[in-house]
Amino acid sequence: MLTARIQSIKISVWAVAMAALTVLATPALAQEDEYRDPQEPRWSIAIHGGAGTMRRDSMTEQQQADYKAALQKALDTGAAILKDGGTALDAVEATIRLMEDDPRFNAGKGAVFTWEGTNELDASIMEGNGRNAGAATGVTRTRHPISLARKVMEDSPHVFLSGAGADQFAREQALEQVDPAFFETERRKDALERFKASQVSTLNDSGDDDYKFGTVGAVALDLNGNLAAGTSTGGMTGKRWGRIGDSPVIGAGTYADDRSCAVSATGSGEYFIRVGVAKEICSRLYARFRREIDVAQATVPLDAEGFPTYIIHASEMILTQAQVQEEVDSVMQEVGDLGGDGGVIVTTPIGYTIYSFNTEGMYRGRADSDGLSEVAIFADEVTDPVE
Repeated sequence: MLTARIQSIKISVWAVAMAALTVLATPALAQEDEYRDPQEPRWSIAIHGGAGTMRRDSMTEQQQADYKAALQKALDTGAAILKDGGTALDAVEATIRLMEDDPRFNAGKGAVFTWEGTNELDASIMEGNGRNAGAATGVTRTRHPISLARKVMEDSPHVFLSGAGADQFAREQALEQVDPAFFETERRKDALERFKASQVSTLNDSGDDDYKFGTVGAVALDLNGNLAAGTSTGGMTGKRWGRIGDSPVIGAGTYADDRSCAVSATGSGEYFIRVGVAKEICSRLYARFRREIDVAQATVPLDAEGFPTYIIHASEMILTQAQVQEEVDSVMQEVGDLGGDGGVIVTTPIGYTIYSFNTEGMYRGRADSDGLSEVAIFADEVTDPVE
């Protein structure tokens, strides 16, 4: 009976839905943000290259320019794929592969050294449509760990492979193999020696070169409305006993769910694992979305018999950028309260791209189909297109 009554109502779907959204909109938001059409195809991408101690007085202008150029190149690579109708998964993988080959970042070539003087690489990838995922840890010979993670997802019955087994699987999948020396750089060797000489935890090391979580990551939304996330890292300088951080852990360093968001993290992995940062963000956004639907439904007028004149469908609703930022920041606040440092990048089903970090800087960038394209390093760089 209720369904029949609703179907017989002669009322504009969008008029009611938009009225509800107007009630929910944050006053500080731009006008177009309040009425963003959730049915309009759009793409977006965000990237990071690590977070940590980054001060302008410790980086020359040329170094800053070089990092921004590297970020822009990676960002443009993913954006081009999405603009041409490619998948979010392809954009994430291609973007991260480029950063894995750039020795400025702590992933692939240029990865940090373990205590024993080796490079052990970790990566994970996840697609929001179906929540398929793949990850690898302790990789020593596979040039592009992010591609290995994707192969684990698509061509194995497993989600997570480690060590020699992960490299063996990579060989069987014809992924490019290199001598372990390929990943080494003098800069990272020097960082290990400083770390050993100091005999303190990396997390307390004040040396700027050593206290950077140079993990790389990307999150993307494609024109088909699908999300993907990926993360790749060399881990922590001086790590011992086979330590594994958050980057290859699905739900900690990487997560994607088309119902809520895609997340890639960088930071003090032990804390990100304890909070389950990536999954926690997606779960909170999904819960917030459902609450906002309930609030909007409560604004719909009732008919003479007390029935709602319209039932709001999830496809008509969005979370505003401010609401997304609030939830993401709350998770990062929890990480900080526990003593953890780092940051995250997030993109949503409506195409919003979000940064949140509690360090002095995070190498980062984002682009979308509305024309946004930006890269930044320091925390005080204004990068919020809403303001």
